[in-house]
Amino acid sequence: MRMKTEELTAQILDNHPELDSYKIAIAVAARCDELENGAQSKLNIDPATIKAADLALMEIAQGLVVVKGFETNAK
Repeated sequence: MRMKTEELTAQILDNHPELDSYKIAIAVAARCDELENGAQSKLNIDPATIKAADLALMEIAQGLVVVKGFETNAK
């Protein structure tokens, strides 16, 4: 069963308090570009059965991909 967009976004925000919904949207868009240009999905889901945006959001929510520029800087 797939989670709703709102649930995935909430999961990302819970796990990454340094992000906001605007940054998540940018990260999803960047990952969509990668997926639409031939990048392999990190999930065992056929990309032909799901929108790239949904797949990107799922990957980010599960911590399978990190979009550069949004990593937490440890001090």
